This record gives sequence, structure tokens and C-alpha cells, in this order.
Amino acid sequence: MDADIQAIRDQFLGQAFDEKQFEIEPNVTAEYARLCGETLPKFTDTEDPDFQASPTFVASLSGGRSLPAGFPRFGLGMDAGKGIECLQPVRPGQPLIGKTHLHDIYTKTGRSGRMIFVVARLAFFDEAGNHLANSDSRIVMREKSA
Repeated sequence: MDADIQAIRDQFLGQAFDEKQFEIEPNVTAEYARLCGETLPKFTDTEDPDFQASPTFVASLSGGRSLPAGFPRFGLGMDAGKGIECLQPVRPGQPLIGKTHLHDIYTKTGRSGRMIFVVARLAFFDEAGNHLANSDSRIVMREKSA
């Protein structure tokens, strides 16, 4: 197939293709933190004055689509890892808006041929438009040979 990755990058990178609103329940984030082994009250005690979701919580949220409409299929996609960037605290009880776009597309070549990596970024904002966090999901696809 030998896809032109630069043309695909030019067409799809940075284009928002999904938006979803999340209602984050304080008890859910406190339980999530507890199950992750967190002990700081600001993550586990809903009455703490600085109560917030633990940094990894946003990785448990997902949008409605993982790839934009019209994105080429190179083969079966597999999970290639997650990444989180915390910019400001996520406060449970306040609406959270997630906007998804493709953040990166790159290739690596291995023994089995060329692998195409796609990084879908779910960026989280509060109602005022403040950028709170990013959750990156990497998908790897082995390119089908012609």
C-alpha cells in the first residue's frame, strides 16, 4: 500500500473530529484514586478544599470516535499506549468538554514491515474554555503489503 504519510498528516493533523461533554462525579473520581493507590486527600476526600481528579483519571474517558471519518485503514489497529498531560486540575462536579483531534502520525519500520502510528489526542476544557488536560491514545497499524 505504501501510503504517503505526509499527505495524510497534511489532511488530518490538528482537525477536531469529535466533541463530547463529560459529567465527572466526585465519588467516582475519589474511588478511582483509592483503587489506584492514591492517598492524598485532595484526590480521595470529596470534602477536601482542593479536591480534584487524580492526574490519570482523564485516561479513563473516551470520545465517541477514535479516528476521523475518511481516515485510511492500513490494517488492524492495536493499542500502542497512552499518555497524559495535566495542565490544570480537573474539578469533579463541573462539566468537562473533550475535543478529539489527531496529534501525530508517524511510521517505524521493523522486521514485519512498516508500522503506522496514529496519536489521537482528547483535549479537555472547562466551561470557560480553559485547557485542563490532554489524554493521548496511540494506535499502531501494520501496513498491508500490496
